[in-house]
Amino acid sequence: MKEHVRKEESFYGAMPRKYIDYVLVWETPSSGSSSLDLNKREDDEQKRRVFERNLIEEGLHLERETLEGSHLNFVKIYSSLSVLRRYTEILRLRMPMTEMDEDADAESGTFDVEKKPRTNPKRRRPSKLRKCINWCENQFSYDKFKFPPLNQRLNAIYSRDKEYLFDVNDRDFFTPSIRSTVVDFIIRRKRYSDNNQEDFAFGIERLISDHVYSAAYPLHDGDLKSPGSQRYLLHTEWASLKNSFKSQPLDHIKEYFGVNIGLYFAWLGFYTRMLIPASILGFLCFIYGIASLPSDEYSKKICVDNSTLVMCPLCSKGCQYWRLGNTCHFAKFTHVFDNYSTIIFAVLMSFWAAIFLEFWKRYSARITHKWDLSSFDITEEQPRLEYLSRLKRVQKLETDVVNTNTEPHVSFWKTKVPLSIFSLSSVLFLVSMACAVIVGVIAYRIFMIRLSSDDDNPLLPRSSSLMLISASAAGINLVVICIFNLFYSAVATYLTEMELHRTQTEFDDSLTLKIFCLQFINYYASIFYIAFFKGRFAKPPNKESNFLNEEKCGSSGCMTELCIQLAIIMVGKQFVGGVLEMTTPLVQKWMKQLKLMITSKRRRTRTPAFHTQWFKDYKLAPWHSRSLFSEYLEMILQYGFVTIFVAAFPLAPLFALVNNILEMRLDATKMLIYNRRPVGQRAKNIGIWYGILDTISRIAVISNALIIAFTSNFIPNIVYHIVRRGDSDDLFENSLVEMKIEHFDIQPIFKNTTEMSEIELEVEKTGSCWYQGYIHNHTAPLQFRYETTKYFWMIIAARLIFIVVFQNFVSMFVQMLKVLIPDVPKKLQKRIRHEHHLTNEIIIKQEMVRARAYSEQKELLKENDIPTTITTDNELSSDKLSSKPPLKNHEPEGVSRVQINSKTPFDSNDDDEPSSSSVVVPI
Repeated sequence: MKEHVRKEESFYGAMPRKYIDYVLVWETPSSGSSSLDLNKREDDEQKRRVFERNLIEEGLHLERETLEGSHLNFVKIYSSLSVLRRYTEILRLRMPMTEMDEDADAESGTFDVEKKPRTNPKRRRPSKLRKCINWCENQFSYDKFKFPPLNQRLNAIYSRDKEYLFDVNDRDFFTPSIRSTVVDFIIRRKRYSDNNQEDFAFGIERLISDHVYSAAYPLHDGDLKSPGSQRYLLHTEWASLKNSFKSQPLDHIKEYFGVNIGLYFAWLGFYTRMLIPASILGFLCFIYGIASLPSDEYSKKICVDNSTLVMCPLCSKGCQYWRLGNTCHFAKFTHVFDNYSTIIFAVLMSFWAAIFLEFWKRYSARITHKWDLSSFDITEEQPRLEYLSRLKRVQKLETDVVNTNTEPHVSFWKTKVPLSIFSLSSVLFLVSMACAVIVGVIAYRIFMIRLSSDDDNPLLPRSSSLMLISASAAGINLVVICIFNLFYSAVATYLTEMELHRTQTEFDDSLTLKIFCLQFINYYASIFYIAFFKGRFAKPPNKESNFLNEEKCGSSGCMTELCIQLAIIMVGKQFVGGVLEMTTPLVQKWMKQLKLMITSKRRRTRTPAFHTQWFKDYKLAPWHSRSLFSEYLEMILQYGFVTIFVAAFPLAPLFALVNNILEMRLDATKMLIYNRRPVGQRAKNIGIWYGILDTISRIAVISNALIIAFTSNFIPNIVYHIVRRGDSDDLFENSLVEMKIEHFDIQPIFKNTTEMSEIELEVEKTGSCWYQGYIHNHTAPLQFRYETTKYFWMIIAARLIFIVVFQNFVSMFVQMLKVLIPDVPKKLQKRIRHEHHLTNEIIIKQEMVRARAYSEQKELLKENDIPTTITTDNELSSDKLSSKPPLKNHEPEGVSRVQINSKTPFDSNDDDEPSSSSVVVPI
């Protein structure tokens, strides 16, 4: 039993001056188990013994500790300097170079991105406008005293052959994020079985899934209640809701969580800031719609002038006559979101999407340069262990042209093509299931419309019941969407595993594309149906109708139903997602605390070890490698609502802005309080998500053009105004057609109520009803009676022309933006070239120092009459090179290194382990 450490040593552990890079946890089974459980216990112990032995052989230090008063056993992992150096080279990580002693900027190893160029000291003082802008920026900026700017060091890909370029002996050279990344890379690849026939007996993930270990995680930096740690500072100054309107300390976020999470918060913050002007425009559009409602002639004609008109049944059998005034609420609601300002707003939002993507590329270029991500290449990634394991028995091998490693050969036609076809067919099947849900919602809506056809209900008039039916149908659709989401991820992950992707980036991109396609259909299919298909298949009463006739839009169009569907699905999705996002890790934490509390009470002991950092972090919810995927997906789907259907719901950017302001801080709180510390993962940018954003923006241009052309009344108003050469106030009367009942067979259902009796008497008296559509009335010649008019085809032609003009106009604007706005700012391009020059200068100077030291050593040997022998660079002592780190053997360019498992002088101060430069770690 290990002695418990003091509280102030809880993060570093009992071993002085060493980080606890990783912690493994396993639980002691309860006594009195059956023989089957005993066999499982012995098998688990054997797996742990083999796994930990392999970790020790790899050079890691393990310290085991049993927590008294509980059933928990901790294995603390420490990485030695030699292991860090070896795997940093294997992973091809970029590390900061040694600073030069010269005082000149051109020869310095540091380069401050934010450093202002030297200017004339007699320059003009800042103007009042600039002072005002600086003051506003300071009000919304984080506290730079608590988060001081981090200098950008010149970095290079780490190599033990050129270790003289790096200050390896610096305590902060290997940051906690890099240390945990190295250990995570090792424990994911080590075997836990001596039987080589078991191809998949490797990795900590399988051990956790088999309950051999219960958890594996790096430690958070300190406690939330103890000032002085980076975790406490981020929690109080960044994750707090009181700082929701302040900018984010992205450099410090990246240092704590890693590059991939830093990029996520950088993108989310930029997207949220770009939503501010869009939200203001959308809110002004909404205010204009409310203010102009009293003067809207279209809704007046429905609610006042023609409210008593008896409309023809929507179908030939089973439907009823109804009055035009029943759609009064729909008409007023439609005008709020369908007016001339909405058209302008849709055009501006198409421009906004293009501007957002172009400016994000510029902002991303600055971020990737500042964090030195621009040189990261997918070809430098190691193959996935699952990929190598599945191909372990493949006899045919091939050499990678990039890194000259030998890997199994995967046949394109015999392996990849069949698997891709199976994966594609499975995705199409899931898409068909989502489409089947739409049919079910349509059936529900038709059934409820028939049930609510009674106009005598004083508590719920027909106009209100129609709106309630649309809202309830959208709610049902939202519930089905949430249910489908539960198994979409599991199915997509299984299909992606079958496709044999070589690297983790390829795997993540394929998985992302699959889940996004499924979620896209799942969330947007019903909205696309209402916007572009509902009511298009309805036929006049004189023709044989189908069940879709009852899905005809109201007299004011489908904009109201589209807006209701959008609002419920978008807002409901964000609300449900936010609640689940925060409550799931909280419930997991409570369940673990309850389990541990019961155990400690049963054993009636609670030692000081319960206050250690590794125990506190064990109670938190695990952070998985794809946990960030759901965060991105949520925001990308929201971006689709904001851009694709913004013409129908101008308040979408405002709801998105409010959600994102809270989302940033809640995500930060979740990662700092309720989740274990993530392992930093490398990334060059947001990856395939940018391509998805670009695709959504292109779809949004076409979608908004179609909504304006076919769903709104904008085009009919314009065409009528041009054709009639006058006021378009009588457009509504022009779309109403009187139809004689004797010309077609209608069998409506009349109820024994007063209202229906009045409608029946009126229909019997007039012998006609009214239908809304661009068709000839009953007075036209027989061959043209109830057929489409010339005006109908003029509107169709105008709609198609508008779509072409709108799409080309926006496309020209986007192309102009791409030409005028470079992806990388010119100042940044110059800075990058300057840094390349500085890097070369450092390498040249270091080579000169090494050459001078080598020459001095030879001269010293000659002066002392010592027989001269050829001395390699490895044999140069560190005291001959000033205070620089010991040297590695340095071969000239073009010479291959043949030392594969030889021990170098750098390993003399560390553990006795072989040094390997191989980039493929054996399983």
